[in-house]
Amino acid sequence: MPRPPRSPAPAPRRHAHGGEGQVRIIGGRWRNTRLPVPYAEGLRPTSDRVRETLFNWLMPKLPGARVLDLFAGSGALGLEAVSRGAAAAQLVERDPALVAALRDVVGRLDAAAQVQVAAGDALRWLETAPAQQADIVFVDPPFADGMWAQVFERLPRHLAADAWLYVEAPAGAAPRVPAGWSLHREGGTRDVGYALYRRAAATLRDDLNATPSA
Repeated sequence: MPRPPRSPAPAPRRHAHGGEGQVRIIGGRWRNTRLPVPYAEGLRPTSDRVRETLFNWLMPKLPGARVLDLFAGSGALGLEAVSRGAAAAQLVERDPALVAALRDVVGRLDAAAQVQVAAGDALRWLETAPAQQADIVFVDPPFADGMWAQVFERLPRHLAADAWLYVEAPAGAAPRVPAGWSLHREGGTRDVGYALYRRAAATLRDDLNATPSA
């Protein structure tokens, strides 16, 4: 008896590491907005699962927050923050195609009053840009560049006294965070470790007794 024909295999999803495609904003007023992900070496958009976890941790701090996203890429972190109530976001990105895509999205969302896109290298931007006094900073650089220590060295003048710091790194290779930061929460996937830190003065409402957990 002849076998029935096989169903076509599902098309493979493009891997987030530099692949073209889309990610989506998963919460807030821009929920389900699709963000283009042009090809760029080292680009690795934060997954839906990780972003959902991160923004659950940050939710009490988001309303009115000033956000700094130093390696913006697709804009998934900075735009998600504004979608969920942050007052403003500064996105920094060096790749021209990604900068163009970010500016297009900001225009499409009519968000220019809240979201600024700076084209350039994050380290140089930290050295030359006016002080930001950011409440929340996202540090998720291309892993191969190993830029965490250089970013941390240049970051302090851009921070509010009670700032929060989110860091992504390869699984099992968390960068050393400078003195003055304490771990609030951490988690990980097979490929990525992620952690949220707070400065000594920082607190989250209704979460004063929280312990680090995945």
